[in-house]
Amino acid sequence: MKTETYARVLFAGPDLSHGSFAELTRRQFTEQFGAAVLGDLLDTNAGHDELWARVRECLSSTELPLLVVDLDPLGSSQQLDWLRGELQARAGERADQLFVCAGNAEDVATLAALLQQPEKHLGCVDVPQLPESHAWSCIPPHRYRVLLCNGPRCTRRGALPLWKLLREELKAAGRLETEDGVHITRTQCQFPCDQGPTLSVYPSGEWYRIRDAAEVKRLVQEHFVEERAVPELIMRM
Repeated sequence: MKTETYARVLFAGPDLSHGSFAELTRRQFTEQFGAAVLGDLLDTNAGHDELWARVRECLSSTELPLLVVDLDPLGSSQQLDWLRGELQARAGERADQLFVCAGNAEDVATLAALLQQPEKHLGCVDVPQLPESHAWSCIPPHRYRVLLCNGPRCTRRGALPLWKLLREELKAAGRLETEDGVHITRTQCQFPCDQGPTLSVYPSGEWYRIRDAAEVKRLVQEHFVEERAVPELIMRM
């Protein structure tokens, strides 16, 4: 699609091609922007190759300036800088014609307003670089490795605030990144989505579902402080 500022706008994110979320998103985008926008919705579930290919098309056909909207619900400042760096590398001397912003596919009206505010978009030149050495280069001490799903369906079920609460509860219990404690990693989809949010514990191998603050607090106290499994929270396989 085009705007007054951009010759082309591309939207990239997970679950834009198949499934119920894609169906709803595509309907809302069509109502807001018209049916032609569907050709600019690029699903990143299997990677960003389709996005890179479309960017190359825009560069070769001089459909510039170009705006890429990141619709990943797990997107962060770091991911946006990664995207900017990748676009800069692909555009070369024309990187000053590429721009990015982060948007919410579930709030299409706000997204439409954002597209008309270029002052809130980021360019793809002078992208901040990672330092060669930094404090995150060491593996934190831990006894348990906890993988908490932040895939699209678990995120819709509140996984992000539960992840923040999990860190807070582990820290308060003295079990966050200690020799007898827990190292937490957020992941993409772990399955089974209909029972999530999904949390798996290694090396013991339990798969839990945590649906609210009470279950998070119970899991921390019983599994990681008292060191016993919580059968009521274990998923049915």
